[in-house]
Amino acid sequence: MKLNRTAVAVALAMAGGSALGQQAAAPVTAETSVQIYGHLDVSIDDITKGIAGKSSTVAPVATIPATGKLGYQSDISSNLSYLGARGSQTLGSSGLRGVFQVETQLDVASTPGTGIPDGSVKGAWASRNSFVGLAGSWGAFKIGKTDAPYKLSTARMDPFASSIGDYNSIMGNTGGDNRAEFDTRLSHAAWYESPNISGFRVNALFAPGQNRSSDNSIPASGEPNCTGGNSPDPVNGCNDGSYGNALSIAGIYEAGPAYLIAAYEKHTDVNRTGDGAAVGIGDEQAFKVGVQYSLPTNTTLNFIVERMTRHGSVADFNERQRSGFWLAATQKVTASDDVNIGWAHAGKTPGTPDGPLDNKANMLALGYKHHFNRQANWYAVYARQDNKDGAHYDLGASGHGITTDCHDAAGNCYPGGKIQGLSVGMQYNF
Repeated sequence: MKLNRTAVAVALAMAGGSALGQQAAAPVTAETSVQIYGHLDVSIDDITKGIAGKSSTVAPVATIPATGKLGYQSDISSNLSYLGARGSQTLGSSGLRGVFQVETQLDVASTPGTGIPDGSVKGAWASRNSFVGLAGSWGAFKIGKTDAPYKLSTARMDPFASSIGDYNSIMGNTGGDNRAEFDTRLSHAAWYESPNISGFRVNALFAPGQNRSSDNSIPASGEPNCTGGNSPDPVNGCNDGSYGNALSIAGIYEAGPAYLIAAYEKHTDVNRTGDGAAVGIGDEQAFKVGVQYSLPTNTTLNFIVERMTRHGSVADFNERQRSGFWLAATQKVTASDDVNIGWAHAGKTPGTPDGPLDNKANMLALGYKHHFNRQANWYAVYARQDNKDGAHYDLGASGHGITTDCHDAAGNCYPGGKIQGLSVGMQYNF
């Protein structure tokens, strides 16, 4: 909703003046536009880890059976609900506009607190995409934090986003953890968004590492957690994917029913010593191409192929290098109803921290959505993650409020799980 300048001025006055001190808030001019917006998504889920009866071997003799509730367990989840404010102001007669956005996650169904597995507070103001910048006929330049161009380029190709069928359980996810390293938000970043020129657009971002450690084993300066999305380990620090500089770029072409992308992202000096000394520290990068096409039959088809690579690791222990595929279709069956199907495949990596194993995985997602109007809908999603013996891909990575993974009640991981579940929820946008 847009606020008129009187309402904005009143709101600023009630806030107690400017951020620079106790001075009165500057008057809002007719050239200023401010918008409050939000997205609410809450679901009821019933999911099983699929690890009942599994046990892991420790040393040559001891085995540890999976413990805890290993069957279906119900939960209520907030799925990337958020609230934000954004706006712009005309800067004289130059044609330039100052732009800004401040956005925060809303934990509708849970108590806000420090995130898992990282130490950030997701409900804190400006925890999500937030920036200041300049915009004009030449495009826009912004500074702050944002979903990377690599991530944004294919976001529209996932009809299961933020649900248990989110494609990030495999796509952009190098090791099958509950975070997708190459489908993420990058902090302390600067980026450029080009204008649309005959259907072509280019977005490019650079984020300096800001890390005083040569191996990125400590949090970056000004950050509460390790770059890559983990809290520092009390003993080993940031040894599970923390990296230095990040570069992300995406080229997009859109014309009529066709939408095509090519995207690339690189993370330098990624610390994987937590995977073992043979894995160590090395650059990681990802490249993907994708196409979305809308047919006259009210059918939308999506296809993505992705290749992730890692340098500097002994092949037999490198589980961060593989290919991935995503196929999805949306069929509108009435003006208010559509059905969705998606399939993601993770190819075998050269190795794992436990040596060469078959760690391929396939995820199947089925969904139905009923739209009450453009702002509100309800949905149902079924998803199944079929992990091979060495794979530990989960359901709900990088979006769903509660992720279901390979760990039992004691925190031990049991690869090869057949994770599946059903989720029913409602979304409201304003």
